[in-house]
Amino acid sequence: METELVALATAGATALVQQMATDGWTAARDRMVGFFAGRGSATPASVEEELDTVRAELVAARQDEDEQLIADVHTEWRTRLRRTLAADPAAAAELRALLDELAPATPESQPTSIVYNNTMSGSVTDGPVIQIGSGNVNQWGGGSRG
Repeated sequence: METELVALATAGATALVQQMATDGWTAARDRMVGFFAGRGSATPASVEEELDTVRAELVAARQDEDEQLIADVHTEWRTRLRRTLAADPAAAAELRALLDELAPATPESQPTSIVYNNTMSGSVTDGPVIQIGSGNVNQWGGGSRG
């Protein structure tokens, strides 16, 4: 179970840090405030202030290309999420739902369309031309006459 909590906390921290650098930050922040404010002694105002402070630090770190500070922010929120999940196992379902809302569509989940333009010249093909594979690989059916 601990491994699952660590993985969920890591995913949560990754999504949070990514959202800090997007135009959708306000909505993401509000959702995270709701998640944290109901747990422990944190108030909505204190969580919001902390998130906004960390976001300002993160934006400055990205401009300065300070990879260590970016990693520190991620680690800080991963640890905080892991502790929250350990203290309140019911929070896992809420965090998963929150991640589903915040997570951008991955390339694997987006439909992919590949268009190939093939040109044949200088020969006649008696059978169908079938293109297979993920690259520009052709398998010629039938005979060809020149």
